[in-house]
Amino acid sequence: MSKSPFIPFKTNLENFISELTEKLDHNRKTLIQLLDIKEKSYQNFVKPFEMIDERLDQFFTPLSHLNAVNNSDMTQKVYADALPILTDYSTEIGHNIAIYEAFKVIKEHEYDSLNQEQQRVLDLNIQGFELSGAHLDLGPKERLKAINLRKSELSNNFSQNLLDATNAYELLIEDENDVKGLPQSDIEAAKIEEEGQTLYRFTLQMPSYIAYMTYGPNREYREELYHAYTSRAPQNAAIIDEILALKIERAQILGFKSYAEYSIATKMAPTTQSVIDFLEELAINAHEQGQKELEVLKKMSAEPIDSFDTAYYSEILKREKYDIDEEAYRPYFEQNSVVEGMFVFLHRLFGVSFREVDETLWDKNASAYDLYVNDQLRARLYLDLEARESKRGGAWMHNWQSHCKDENNHEQLASAFVVCNFPASTTENPSLLRHDDVVTLFHEMGHALHHTLSTVDENGVSGVNGVEWDAVEFPSQFLENFAYEPEVLKLFAKHYQTNEIISDLMIDKLVRAKNFQSAMGMLRQLEFSLFDFKLHLSLYQGEEVQNLLDRIREKTALIKPPSYNKFQNGFSHIFAGGYAAGYYSYKWAEVLSADAFFAIVDQGIFDTKLGKDYLNIILAKGGSQSMQTLFKELLGREPQPQSLLRLNGIG
Repeated sequence: MSKSPFIPFKTNLENFISELTEKLDHNRKTLIQLLDIKEKSYQNFVKPFEMIDERLDQFFTPLSHLNAVNNSDMTQKVYADALPILTDYSTEIGHNIAIYEAFKVIKEHEYDSLNQEQQRVLDLNIQGFELSGAHLDLGPKERLKAINLRKSELSNNFSQNLLDATNAYELLIEDENDVKGLPQSDIEAAKIEEEGQTLYRFTLQMPSYIAYMTYGPNREYREELYHAYTSRAPQNAAIIDEILALKIERAQILGFKSYAEYSIATKMAPTTQSVIDFLEELAINAHEQGQKELEVLKKMSAEPIDSFDTAYYSEILKREKYDIDEEAYRPYFEQNSVVEGMFVFLHRLFGVSFREVDETLWDKNASAYDLYVNDQLRARLYLDLEARESKRGGAWMHNWQSHCKDENNHEQLASAFVVCNFPASTTENPSLLRHDDVVTLFHEMGHALHHTLSTVDENGVSGVNGVEWDAVEFPSQFLENFAYEPEVLKLFAKHYQTNEIISDLMIDKLVRAKNFQSAMGMLRQLEFSLFDFKLHLSLYQGEEVQNLLDRIREKTALIKPPSYNKFQNGFSHIFAGGYAAGYYSYKWAEVLSADAFFAIVDQGIFDTKLGKDYLNIILAKGGSQSMQTLFKELLGREPQPQSLLRLNGIG
């Protein structure tokens, strides 16, 4: 039996730190040998250097994945112990002037004879060294090293505080009248027996929280849940202050005025002002329609509407306006059926096939699939879709292996994880998804395909590697748009008990309701984006952070949130993820995704030339060229911003 091209998923937590230390020591020795080479070239220096990085990622990724999906005291401890060791090493490499100089010499002597992918690897590495301070004197380098170390600790603490606060809270409801109107599946999930009494337990885990905020009839309980959710982890306020101070200090050491300026050095956006202008113009375009949407919502309640009422009354309005009941759709979106149908759709769109493989993974509900294109094995995908207490909230894609050729010209295939927090299945009840969950799955799958279907031979620019941060959401948003297309829905939306295919009438209501409160939704995303970007334009501390958010909300928040709402303390994307001064990327990329989506829909979705072009240009070429260039190659023109407004029904 031939050896699998994929790494088996296993992590020895007991020995992880010693194994990591051993690997890093080995890497250091290898680097000394590489630097000793007299005539350095791309093949004998850059390629082995890149593969050192790739193999270290492959070793570390299972731990960071486990810490996110099976969080325990042990994973927390090992991850927290590993972070400073890894950060120290990364800083050491990033500050190594000899490696930086070697890259520059190779570029000078060999650049014109290299292919596009190799040139991009050189350019991005040189830029990376300059942005990490390789060219600086020892004093500033030492300070940057300390900043990197502290920042990684703080981000981990921010994330852990949030998870702990989410898991620490529960709301117990005694009166069954206070859960009347909730979907039966959510009532069953909440029901517990305590001392012979039936109680209903709601938590800050997403499926539970959303269920009560959307359907819960008791306003006091809705506020209690909302208060708990929006005031989680108050200790994160001090972490935010320290992170912001460290970020601006780092940027200024590297010669930038602000962290925002530093951030866009690696993005498509040309200037900080261009980002602000882009966001503010969208806010102006959305405001009038948003105000109208709110006025309609206000009519649903005799009392003034607060932030903790919007989801509840929006659901009533949505049902009334479109005669659409979200709960009525869930039996048609049984999780397994959705996954299988999505695979059929992707085969029709791109010609990619999915075959389940039997592999021992970290949880019994996780699964693995091999991806084939034209019967050729291309990649592996891991799915872990159900919520559990040990898993952090939200949904994400995490890349593991990257497609490339190694030092010996052997092909390495790609792999990635898709993680969601859908309602958990039981022996009695299957996992029934909301349509929003289906959209989320398509979104994360878009990221996964972007990484796994790359054909690039250089790992540093393969898949999502090397893609500008404000373009990285393009393939995910592009794919999620198809979750509203009737032809796509009919592939998998069938009743889990009767097998009845979803009716045209139900699809029509879903499509018409798609842009329900779209301007309000856009203003909310623009609020997050403007807050993030402006927060990183200069140094804000303490109350200044809240004051900035309040000023932005004057233009974006149609309902003023209560003063206890400390949204920033839970803004993991920018304080514990990679989106600092980059949250705007969602909207920036949405222009590309909306434009490409309409171009394919206009050709007929399935088996189109443009669908294959998207596979062979956007997905296959990964980060080997700027997304601006790839987009132009796909459609033969620049992106058109009006496609985004069309997608959202604004205008």
